[in-house]
Amino acid sequence: MDISVYRPGELTSADRSAWTAFQSKAHLHDTPELANPFLSPEFTLAVGRCRRGVRIAVIREDGEPAAFFPFQTSTAGVGRAIGLGISDCQGLVHRPGFTWDARELLRACGLSVWEFDHLAQGQAPFEAGASGTFPSPVIDVDRGYEAYLTQLRAQSPKFTRTTLAKERKLGRDHADVRYVHDERDPEVLGTLMRWKSAQYRRTGRSDRFAQDWITRLAQQLFHSRSESFAGLLSVLYADGRPIAAHFGLRSERVLACWFPAYDPAFSKYSPGLILHLRMAESAAADGIAYLDLGRGQKEYKDSLKTRELSVSEGWVARRHPVAFGHRARRAPVRALRNAVLGRPELFEPADKMLKRMGKIRSGG
Repeated sequence: MDISVYRPGELTSADRSAWTAFQSKAHLHDTPELANPFLSPEFTLAVGRCRRGVRIAVIREDGEPAAFFPFQTSTAGVGRAIGLGISDCQGLVHRPGFTWDARELLRACGLSVWEFDHLAQGQAPFEAGASGTFPSPVIDVDRGYEAYLTQLRAQSPKFTRTTLAKERKLGRDHADVRYVHDERDPEVLGTLMRWKSAQYRRTGRSDRFAQDWITRLAQQLFHSRSESFAGLLSVLYADGRPIAAHFGLRSERVLACWFPAYDPAFSKYSPGLILHLRMAESAAADGIAYLDLGRGQKEYKDSLKTRELSVSEGWVARRHPVAFGHRARRAPVRALRNAVLGRPELFEPADKMLKRMGKIRSGG
């Protein structure tokens, strides 16, 4: 096994094609999670244009690519998953049957530790270092939208009935209600980011779009388009203007949901839920197998999902002082956060406090 590490601009077109081919055929080899667009070369290369320290390890066997391992690194040898904190699927993309030694890989990459928070299922050499595993709900549409809607009615009858009734009421109360699955107007992307920033502030969360690199990354991915990958902006309109929007990433078989938001003036219609149903319908028509809603406890995700994947967080490390120091700093923070998120008696008061702080910060 030969391991070479490249900067993003050094990756050859042949290697990129091999990487994409592994993803395109993943569902045929019982590794469908590898088809996630966050694991695509396009996502890694886009992050590389916005962040320093992006590297790609190419593992070859008999001179041919066998696996691709993208990561970000610091000068101290601390490695992180690509886009850690905003990427919803992480890991190594590989050919069928490929196995690897995690510490050998880290050594070849010059890393003492590699941290992840959304490790894809089936990455056993990395899963050995996981400190926790969490559900990531998905919407299956591989049998078509009507089949999904039938399942939704059976598992969440009140939710389905109410949401569809609100959609009909929206149509009665407002003119020109329409859905655009692939909106190409960058101004609408800007509207979505402003809505999302306001939502972050209103709920006391950190505003991701206050970080310039995340804004630039979204804008770059919006303009990325190929048969195997695209940034997808989906919009619900009423009265000639957007009232809900979502920006996510699409591979050949997976739509990764990423940044949804809506105009609070239309909240009584639940436009975000209507939008997700229309996204599911159009994704099914486009041959998408499932929509990945991403890790996180949200009521709307529980209502829309058909099943759950699992993602893990943690780190793999070599016996190295830098690795010990990194784990000593990060482990207590992760443990405290997960304890709060996993226990309603802790999460609910913490969430209320964040929202109160958000109102103060927003001048409400």
